[in-house]
Amino acid sequence: MRILRNVLVVFLLWFISLGSVVAGDATSQKATIQVDGLSCPFCAYGLEKNLKKVKGIESVDIDMKTGKATVIIQSDMHVDNQALRQAVKKAGFTARDIARH
Repeated sequence: MRILRNVLVVFLLWFISLGSVVAGDATSQKATIQVDGLSCPFCAYGLEKNLKKVKGIESVDIDMKTGKATVIIQSDMHVDNQALRQAVKKAGFTARDIARH
């Protein structure tokens, strides 16, 4: 009986810790950048490559139809709008609006 109780306690603790890891992902920041000039997959690749070089960027998703780049910023990092604008400019584009979510 004691072994079963210990197994249940260990499982419960593991399950709770798993929930806190998943909840940690929810604190990641998201920014959407309206980019002028995206017209082809090669352009999108160049933009993605430059945005990923910014310290703190976890992932990049580019929608060529809308001309928007969405970046996920690591939860423990701060990336200011100027750094995002510089990365877009370095890729050869112009960043218009930047919305934080």
